[in-house]
Amino acid sequence: MSKKLKKSCPRGSSLSCEQNQTFVSSVYNPEANVVLYQGSCVDLMASIPSGSVQLVVTSPPYNIGKQYEHRVSLERYLEQQEVIIKECVRLLADTGSLCWQVGNYIGKDEIVPLDLALYPIFKKYGLFMRNRIVWHFEHGLHCSKRFSGRYETINWLTKSDKYVFNLDPIRIPQKYPNKKYFKGPRAGQLSCNPLGKNPGDVWIIPNVKHNHVEKTNHPCQFPVELIERLVLSMTNPGDLVLDPFMGAGTSAVAAVIHNRKAAGAEIVSDYVKIARERVELAMSGKLQTRPMNRPIYTPKISPEFPAVSYKPTKHVKHPDQPMLLDRRSRHTLRKSKKEFAYA
Repeated sequence: MSKKLKKSCPRGSSLSCEQNQTFVSSVYNPEANVVLYQGSCVDLMASIPSGSVQLVVTSPPYNIGKQYEHRVSLERYLEQQEVIIKECVRLLADTGSLCWQVGNYIGKDEIVPLDLALYPIFKKYGLFMRNRIVWHFEHGLHCSKRFSGRYETINWLTKSDKYVFNLDPIRIPQKYPNKKYFKGPRAGQLSCNPLGKNPGDVWIIPNVKHNHVEKTNHPCQFPVELIERLVLSMTNPGDLVLDPFMGAGTSAVAAVIHNRKAAGAEIVSDYVKIARERVELAMSGKLQTRPMNRPIYTPKISPEFPAVSYKPTKHVKHPDQPMLLDRRSRHTLRKSKKEFAYA
């Protein structure tokens, strides 16, 4: 390690330095590029100054009995979440955003959408809802007594009306990129933004399963491109991104790739090791990720397993039903003179 790097890495913390003077710390340090804290997120957040975080993005446990959580009643779960949300609000800058990604709580008799259950807590602490983003994916558990769940939601809330939102970095290709005005003073000019269109609030992004390039040993892992959209649109270079439930470190990876700082907490030591490895690979440009805006995979149809085809339902004409949209029919709603006479 060079003398220059030694001066840039503070003492008293476990960290690894790179040639570009980036380093990973195991405790909060305002000079660290990444903080990977092993322990409770409450302890980590207590060490971070108020108003210093630009984006909080996380996916808390869903209270469904995963190996890293203890299942409790829904009421107790919401009480635990409120403690953490309250602290996140303290840490947020006035221009900051909070993105809380959740699914459904699976109860004995019914499912409960956690974003709806958590919304009163967000409002209690003065947050403003900007979007309820639906993340749609194709793979997951197959249900036999209800429709299989293929979406989760991201509640995007801000602390004030003056918040950071950068649309251009996350635009997606236009459906008709060469569409032009056909009349008026702008006739012949492009009628759409040449940089692309707003991605909307329904995001179709593959979830991380066994054949995904980003797959680790974590059972519920974020895809990097999902967090990249949030990081690029809601922060600027050099801003701090916080993930209270860090898991495999995907939020930190997305932050590092785009020159933001990151901090996160995780109680499972194995996941902290995975997060550190991924962050260091991202710093060196060697981490494999699925690129943003890559088209969704379309399976090829083989003769051995032909695609299922559905025949459209044949419309049966009723003799008394007006066929107003059928050009071949001369039927109209006009009454004959004879019909009016008896009306």
